[in-house]
Amino acid sequence: MEVRNLSVIGAGVMGTGIAHVSALGGIHTTLVDISLEILEKAFTKIKGRLQKGVELKSIHQGMMEQALSRLKLEVDLEKGVREADMVIEAVPEKIELKLEIFQKMGQLCKKDAICASNTSALSITEIAGATGQPEKCIGMHFFNPVHLMRLVEIVRGLETSDDTYEVTKGVAEIMGKETVEVKESPGFVTSRINALIGNEAFYLLQEGVASAEDIDKALKLGLNHPMGPFELVDLVGLDIRLSVLEFLHQRLGEKYRPCPLLVKYVNAGRLGRKTGKGVYDYKGKE
Repeated sequence: MEVRNLSVIGAGVMGTGIAHVSALGGIHTTLVDISLEILEKAFTKIKGRLQKGVELKSIHQGMMEQALSRLKLEVDLEKGVREADMVIEAVPEKIELKLEIFQKMGQLCKKDAICASNTSALSITEIAGATGQPEKCIGMHFFNPVHLMRLVEIVRGLETSDDTYEVTKGVAEIMGKETVEVKESPGFVTSRINALIGNEAFYLLQEGVASAEDIDKALKLGLNHPMGPFELVDLVGLDIRLSVLEFLHQRLGEKYRPCPLLVKYVNAGRLGRKTGKGVYDYKGKE
């Protein structure tokens, strides 16, 4: 099966990034969201990142123009997915919302369309069950920022077919990504390990062992992490990290219990860059 038309549901941070790499890779891409304003902001962001790529000479002007010509915006879900060979869901990390979207995908998509979820921790088997065609469902866990991060975790559900996996791997490669194959497990590989690191960093901060700046510096210089745990959580969102930890705590036990300081920050509305303040204060700096 060749994927010529791909739809991305959700024009948030991840959906915008996925649409970017899809269109740049040569796939006709439809970005779907209920808000035209959000879609237009996403398009502007993609255009700006492509222009930056031209300036840095990582792509040329023609590639940018071709990528933008392949990108379509759509507020109607049915129109947005009905011609797609593959649909990637990139809505917030809430199981009820993803189940609702996949149920609609099962009704609106072509029968042979592949349905993928960008979940970072939730059950692909459970999500796939909502479509009525679980063999056509799979997980594609992209990383933020999508246009720069090279990895995609491809996650098989209980009934994901080999053909679905091979097509999905091929699409990821067209997008310029490297892949790892993961059997379904709460948190997969990266989220499971990263959640522990990030949670422990909050415990260190709560206990006054070191400042946030020095904890970040220690992991970057001592462990060769490209970003410190607090820089990363501010980028991803403290609410998203807390949601993942709560899920892993429920499924895997006490070692994933969220640090009280993280819970306190989320309750205070300190969600990271998107609200202007997380572990660090970004107000007036961005």
